Amino acid sequence: MTYSLSKAALDQFTKSLALDLGPKNPALVVTNIIYQTASKDKVEELIEKTSAVYPLQKVGKPEEVAKAIAFLAGSESSFTTGVLLQLDGGAHLSAKIIAL
Repeated sequence: MTYSLSKAALDQFTKSLALDLGPKNPALVVTNIIYQTASKDKVEELIEKTSAVYPLQKVGKPEEVAKAIAFLAGSESSFTTGVLLQLDGGAHLSAKIIAL
């Protein structure tokens, strides 16, 4: 029981740190698809609003997502199992919705 409690506390502590330290890290991942589905002005507005609301306060790059995928596909993750890797710039922590 003590082990489970300490794991839960560490998980919650990590989430709190993500919110507090988020501005130092990406949120929305900007790809060409975004620019193909909306005008440049709308995309820039989305990027600005997302950056202001998400804990990381910046947009993500495809390369940042690719690094996580490479890790999971590579031998470095051979002991990784049963985890959910949130690549959303902390959106799941803030629960704020961006509307244009």
